[in-house]
Amino acid sequence: MRIAVIGPGRIGGNAARLLARAGHDVTLAFSRDEARLRVLAEDIGGRAASPAEAVAAAEVVILSVPWRLVEAALEQTGPLDGKVVVDTTNQFGAGGLEALPNGTTAAQLNQRRMPGARLVKSFNTLTSGFQTSEAGRPAADRVVLFLCGDDEAAKHTVAGLIRDAGFEPVDVGGLADAAVMEAPRRPGSVYGEEYRPADARAVVDALRAGRPIPPAPSYG
Repeated sequence: MRIAVIGPGRIGGNAARLLARAGHDVTLAFSRDEARLRVLAEDIGGRAASPAEAVAAAEVVILSVPWRLVEAALEQTGPLDGKVVVDTTNQFGAGGLEALPNGTTAAQLNQRRMPGARLVKSFNTLTSGFQTSEAGRPAADRVVLFLCGDDEAAKHTVAGLIRDAGFEPVDVGGLADAAVMEAPRRPGSVYGEEYRPADARAVVDALRAGRPIPPAPSYG
């Protein structure tokens, strides 16, 4: 699959490496350091390009920039109509939590910023270091990456990419349900917490029943 990674920093760069290793055609774009961008692209067997060029050729776009740079990145990508977009962003810093209207998730806000995109939130709940070190565990112990979105076909595509990257996808619902995945780390959310498949199913069951989610297990 042709994948454009817009913002190949810690999270985006690691996802790019894992997906290239799985055989996907990965193009990197949007970096303050173009030389570093080219080195990373060569290292993973991908390509470097401008954001617009990367998006034009892509079937899936991974948006992985700091929250304050989302709009700047989208200005350079151009329209994302019809593209599956994996939103890894977290609403830290200026323009973050305080900018969200009451009852609106960060994922919903980003969907409004790219109204034609088929947006799926994922790859955002665990640190890049943890994702790097723990990808590809045996099935029963595999780390869960949660996802949510309003387009079922797009979620199916992203679930496949999550598996290719070495994790287990677990769907928590639509973009309106994204708050449980979003920063900051706090009781009642999965952000910053490790879950394995059996325990993640209990989270989904609780969300669907309107109950508080169980605390994250300790995998000693």
